[in-house]
Amino acid sequence: MEDTVETVLHVEDDEDDISLLERAFGRTGFPHRLQTVKSGDDAIAYLSGHGQYADRQEFPLPTLLLLDIKLPRTGGFEVLAWIRNHPKLAPLRVIMLTGSARTEDVNRAYRMGVNSYLTKPVGASGLVDILGAVGTHWLQHSKVPDLSAFPA
Repeated sequence: MEDTVETVLHVEDDEDDISLLERAFGRTGFPHRLQTVKSGDDAIAYLSGHGQYADRQEFPLPTLLLLDIKLPRTGGFEVLAWIRNHPKLAPLRVIMLTGSARTEDVNRAYRMGVNSYLTKPVGASGLVDILGAVGTHWLQHSKVPDLSAFPA
């Protein structure tokens, strides 16, 4: 991995949830850059480096993806399937961060290869706690796959 600030990509369409997560992420103190896109289509464009996301200096591949299930047009499960079927991106660490606690959604996400499934807490302090735990595990202790080592 290069000696640049690593990026976390957040895929969420709800403005309130975006603002809450941005504030909570800022409180965690992790040095990672947070990028947010508002649809599954934008997530795929970002990860593909297409359109407005073509500049990899401005929109680098993330080391972690926080993915909501319910998104406009292309949903979170479809984004996850696209990632897991993409040879270069398949090892990307994906965490479902969603409002759904339905057992069917949890099971489906794990069957599809999600790395973790978290239900959004109510309020900023709960989100700070979750992001702190996510950051400690996934951003500090867990090793990041070098996506450039995988075939395009």
